[in-house]
Amino acid sequence: MKKLFITLAICLTTAYVSQAQVIPSFQFGIKGGMNLTSLSKSGTFNTSNQAGYLGGLWARFGALGFNFQPEAYVTSKNVTVDDIKAKFTSVDVPLLFGGKIGALGLGARFYTGPVVSFAINKDQSYSNAASNITKLNYKDQNYAWQLGAGVDIRDLSVDLRYEAGLSKQDYSAGSTKINLFNLSLAYRLF
Repeated sequence: MKKLFITLAICLTTAYVSQAQVIPSFQFGIKGGMNLTSLSKSGTFNTSNQAGYLGGLWARFGALGFNFQPEAYVTSKNVTVDDIKAKFTSVDVPLLFGGKIGALGLGARFYTGPVVSFAINKDQSYSNAASNITKLNYKDQNYAWQLGAGVDIRDLSVDLRYEAGLSKQDYSAGSTKINLFNLSLAYRLF
């Protein structure tokens, strides 16, 4: 009798988990977090990592354990290059494709996809720049690729991502690209 109940419980749990992954779903929420930015420059520049912020909206469409997650958020990316502090404020639009495993309010996700960044502000402050000839001339739109993983606990999600710059960040002859890590906390509204 005990084996029958255990077998029945396993079958019901398996059916519930598989059904939860098959049914199409839509989720929508808000997110916020921080990033750590590095500006890679082929050649002469030395850069240091600096913290920034992000905040915005996300949506997730999924079925059969796979999902599509478009997002839009405002982000601040800060770097220091040759005593020049540069702060980029942009609207980033990632289009992520991934998968999810788990059930009963707990799950693990993995994803990857392209990101388009639209610059809103490109501030530069010169601390010791009297003899510095470095001028950072940044583009208004850039492309990158994100990959990462996340954990869902009921309506909360925690994500860790790496973003690799695909396009040059500025108009100079070198290859200047932004790379960053971001850690975010999201809340599902529905």
